[in-house]
Amino acid sequence: RVELVESGGGSVQEGGSLRVSCTPSGDDYSCITMAWFRQAPGKEREGVAVIWTPGHRADYADSVRGRFTISRIDANNTVYLQMNSLKLEDTAMYYCAACKNGDYWYRPSYDYWGQGTQVTVSS
Repeated sequence: RVELVESGGGSVQEGGSLRVSCTPSGDDYSCITMAWFRQAPGKEREGVAVIWTPGHRADYADSVRGRFTISRIDANNTVYLQMNSLKLEDTAMYYCAACKNGDYWYRPSYDYWGQGTQVTVSS
């Protein structure tokens, strides 16, 4: 059984920064791909950033490219999402996902999900 525990969400003013983290637990955790999705009220859950090994290659949604950075610590598989220049439209619940089978932007591709951490950007 794998659990993903997110932390680090909060409230920030427009233009500010936040970092959220996701730490997996469970025996024999070996997910190659980990990602962050987000869901705003009344909207579909959308992919934001993904990272995979080897090489820590990453990809980003166009809406966050250049502002968000995903990173991963191999020692404990913790994944971070550094969010800079935050905009009002970045307000959402952010979810960590792991273990992909299929398109990495396709939500059902992932086997494991965290409980979510709220990010609120205000003017």
